[in-house]
Amino acid sequence: MSLLFIFTIVFLLFLLVGIRIVFEYKRALKFRFGKYIKTLQPGFRWIIPIVDTIQIVDIRVITINIVSQEVMTEDNVPCSIDGVVFFKIYDPEKAVLEVEEFSFAITQLSQAALRDVCGKVELDTILSKREEMGKNIKSIVEKETHAWGIDIIDVKIKDIQLPENMRRMMAGQAEAERSRRSRIILAEAEEQAAGKLLEAGLQIDKSPSAIKLRLYQTLSNIAAEKNSTILFPFPEEVLPRIPKKEDS
Repeated sequence: MSLLFIFTIVFLLFLLVGIRIVFEYKRALKFRFGKYIKTLQPGFRWIIPIVDTIQIVDIRVITINIVSQEVMTEDNVPCSIDGVVFFKIYDPEKAVLEVEEFSFAITQLSQAALRDVCGKVELDTILSKREEMGKNIKSIVEKETHAWGIDIIDVKIKDIQLPENMRRMMAGQAEAERSRRSRIILAEAEEQAAGKLLEAGLQIDKSPSAIKLRLYQTLSNIAAEKNSTILFPFPEEVLPRIPKKEDS
């Protein structure tokens, strides 16, 4: 009786040890004595203890940072550039069997591709066309990773660090550009104002009454200060007379 009890306990433990739960966002590669057998789908799974082993692979989108790389651009400007890679495993079997530590391999490929792509263009291109640079890096990396069952979703350039003297030069250039634009806008405004004043002057010259009204308005503005004495160097009668209705 005791032997049967012991056997039952051992058998139950044997069954319990072999239980595996595979989550929906993961896949499990099953190996028997080190040989690949099949890929286990999500759900409740059981393997033979000691004989079988599994290796879990995450099939969600995975993010890897590209550590800052020292790059010399085509116009001989040294800079430090970092980025991020988004990838997804579509074939867990290849990702495990075809490459050792696929995350490390993708990191190394991305670093090399970043240096290669950014080193062939000028600094202005890198600063203004980050999306294009990321696509070029992506195309280089995915050529290698496709054989590993890995799809590169996207590559983004995050930050570009420039030497201190280069940053000062770019800040000065930006300030000069803003000053140039402000001067152009001011000149255009003055040109438009001069045109309006010319039109107003021509209209006033055509009407004697407008000249007198303009004079009175000017005198009213001066008198508002209450600290000025107004002297006419000539009598008002010399101004053009406002025609009356009967004169017309």
